[in-house]
Amino acid sequence: MHKSLPSRLGAEALGTFVLVSGGCGSAVLAAKVLSEDKLNMGIGFLGVALAFGLTVLAMAYAVGHISGGHFNPAVTIGAALAGRIEWKAVGPYIVTQVAAASLAGLALFAIASGKDGFDAAKSGFASNGYGERSPDGYSMVAALIIEIILTAVFLYIILGSTDSRAPKGFAPIAIGLGLTLIHLVSIPVTNTSVNPARSLGVAWFAGPEALGQVWLFILAPVIGAAIAGITYKMFFPNTEDVVLER
Repeated sequence: MHKSLPSRLGAEALGTFVLVSGGCGSAVLAAKVLSEDKLNMGIGFLGVALAFGLTVLAMAYAVGHISGGHFNPAVTIGAALAGRIEWKAVGPYIVTQVAAASLAGLALFAIASGKDGFDAAKSGFASNGYGERSPDGYSMVAALIIEIILTAVFLYIILGSTDSRAPKGFAPIAIGLGLTLIHLVSIPVTNTSVNPARSLGVAWFAGPEALGQVWLFILAPVIGAAIAGITYKMFFPNTEDVVLER
């Protein structure tokens, strides 16, 4: 990881911007595209899941060596609890990630608004939700449980694949494939968050109902990340990975 905090924050900003642009952009712009015969030529759930996974894979290779490639406040918190990043960097990382995700949401909103009849609130704008705002009608409790579990799983994949004892050079592949799987499981339930910055980045533009539910997609990923960060360090200790400067 790069020692210069401004360089690390720049890498986090770029990675988060691309993640939200690519992942949420695929959901907003490409998931459903009707042909002249009214056939859906879009990429669907599978395409959106792949878009998120491939985007994080690409950006982890591109800038992961500079910042650690978090692009996600929950990952930053879990990494800090596991001793992988100094606590004094957590605040700046999170602020940068949320700002970059919001900028990506704004850019996506500007692009999507170029289509006649576009309505961000009506379309959902790739926002996360439960109850009536869940893609398949899942409850708040179901949303809370799945987001906690899948964020914890995501953190275990990240912490395990970036462990100094793991094979070198393959972490972005494992992380990208893991995020793809997570989306395949949970898009029907919550539209998949596991990332508070991703959720906030589009919720600003998706109307009051989206903002009214976004708390869950901040709280649940943080809980899941905290569980994974604490238990990974407890069950699989490795002094070589511990950050000495706090």
